[in-house]
Amino acid sequence: MDRLLLLDGHSLAYRAFYALPAENFSTSTGQNTNAVYGFTSMLINMLRDEQPTHIAVAFDKSRQTFRSEEYAEYKAGRSATPTEFSGQIPLVHEVLQALRIPFVESEGYEADDLIATLTTQAEAAGMDVLICSGDRDAFQLVSDKVSLLYPVRGVSEVWRMTPDKVEEKYGVRPERYSDLAALVGESSDNLPGVPGVGPKTAAKWLGQYGDLTGLVAHVDEIKGKAGDALREHLDGVLRNRRLNQLVRDVELGVDVEDLARTNWDREEVHRVFDGLEFRVLRDRLFEYLEPVEAESQGGFDLDTNVLRSEDVTGWLEHHAPKGSRVGVHVVGTWGRGTGDASAVAVATPDGVAGFIPLIDLDEEAEAALASWAGDPERHKVLHDAKGPMHALAARGIPLKGVSTDTALAAYLVRPDQRSYDLADLVLRHVGRDLKPEAAAQPQGMLDFAADDDAAADEAMVRARAVLDLADALSQQLDDTGGTALMADIELPLVDVLV
Repeated sequence: MDRLLLLDGHSLAYRAFYALPAENFSTSTGQNTNAVYGFTSMLINMLRDEQPTHIAVAFDKSRQTFRSEEYAEYKAGRSATPTEFSGQIPLVHEVLQALRIPFVESEGYEADDLIATLTTQAEAAGMDVLICSGDRDAFQLVSDKVSLLYPVRGVSEVWRMTPDKVEEKYGVRPERYSDLAALVGESSDNLPGVPGVGPKTAAKWLGQYGDLTGLVAHVDEIKGKAGDALREHLDGVLRNRRLNQLVRDVELGVDVEDLARTNWDREEVHRVFDGLEFRVLRDRLFEYLEPVEAESQGGFDLDTNVLRSEDVTGWLEHHAPKGSRVGVHVVGTWGRGTGDASAVAVATPDGVAGFIPLIDLDEEAEAALASWAGDPERHKVLHDAKGPMHALAARGIPLKGVSTDTALAAYLVRPDQRSYDLADLVLRHVGRDLKPEAAAQPQGMLDFAADDDAAADEAMVRARAVLDLADALSQQLDDTGGTALMADIELPLVDVLV
C-alpha cells in the first residue's frame, strides 16, 4: 500500500526553533541551526518509523495570503518572525534537496492548504496519508485514510490523531472541526470566537444541528446569553469558517505520483551536513536509512578462501609476497590502548581473498602470520590502523609495512569531513556497496564465530574494499599534495600514537 507522508516545514521548524536553545545549536562560524537541526531530527525519525513510499514538505511562502486580504487582522497578533529563524529556512531547503525530498510552496496560500491539496489527491488515488503538522487546522483533514501527527512538546512528543481521537478530544468528528473552530475562535490566527462559548458548547450545538449550516438555519432557537452572543457575532463566525477551511485544489505543479521517494544524494548529504556540523544526525541517517544508490556498481566479486592452519604459510607466500600490496581487515575489538583479534582477512588486487581465524591457529601458522604481518616489505593497506594494531599486538602479532591508511588518506583529501566511515567512503569514491550490515557495524565490532561463513565473507569484502579505496584516493592525494604528508608525517605518527 502506498503511503504518503506530508510535513508542514514551517510549523515543525518553528517549534524546533523555540524548543532547542540556540546557544547549543550553532556552527563554528556562528550560524544558528536549532530550527534546521530539530526539523531534520524529526524528519529522520519519521522516515525511520513510518516508512513512507511518497513524501513532500510544504512551506508558507509569505504572510500575505488570500486570508489576510479578506481579513487584515488575520494572524495580526503574531510577533515578527525572528531573523534567526527565517535565516534557517533556506538551510532546511538544502537538507531536503540533499535527501531528494520535494517541497512545495505557493504564493497566497499557507502550507496547510498545500497539504490539504495533496491529501485530497492521495485519498482519491487510494493512498494512506500521514500528516505531521503543529497547526490545528489540519485536524479537519483526518479521516479513515488520513492520520495526523501533532507535536505537543517541542518536536520530541507527538499525538497520533485519528477520527476517534479528534472526536474524543473535541467532541466532533474531523469534518466538523473547522465548524467548531469557527465558533470557538483561534487565538493563534487572531480569529475571535463567540464570547462565552467554549468547545463543549460548540460541540453540543453542532451535534444537535449537524453542522454550522444547520446551526445557522436554527440560530433563533438558541436560548440564553450564549444564543444572544452567537447571533451578535454570527458574521464573525461565518468569516472564521471561510478563513479556517483549508483549500484542497491549489495548483502546485506536482501530483502525488511525483512524490515517490527516490535515492538520496550521499555526496550532497555530506556537503550539507558537514556545513551544518550535523555529525550525530548524519550517523543516525546512515544507520537507519541506508540508501540504494543508482550509481552504485554493486558488490565485490572475490575468490574467497577460509584458511586452515596448514594453508596459511603457503597462501601468504603465494598471494602476498614481498613487494606486493594487499588490503587487510582485522576482526576484533579494541579501545583504550588494548584489544583482541579473532581473525585477519587479506585481499589481493587480482580478486583473491583469504580469511585466517586466529582461534585455534597452530604455532607454525601463527608464526608465519606474525612474520608476514611484521615484514615492512609486505605492504598492507588498512582503514584506521591504530585499533587493529593494538588487537594484533595483544596476540603477539606485530603489524608493520602499513603503506596506506585509508581513513587518514580520506582525511588528507577532504579534511572538512566529520566522518570517515569505510562503507560510506567506498560508496563515494569506489562506487560500490558494502553490505548494509557491514555499513552499520563499526570496523572491529563484528560478532564473529570461526564457523560463520557470512562473517568471513564480510571481512574479506571489507579487506578488498580498503584496497580499492586506497587506489581511488591515491590520485587525489597526489593532486592535493597529501602523498608526502601521508608517508612522512601521518603514517609514522600512527606508530607513535599506538
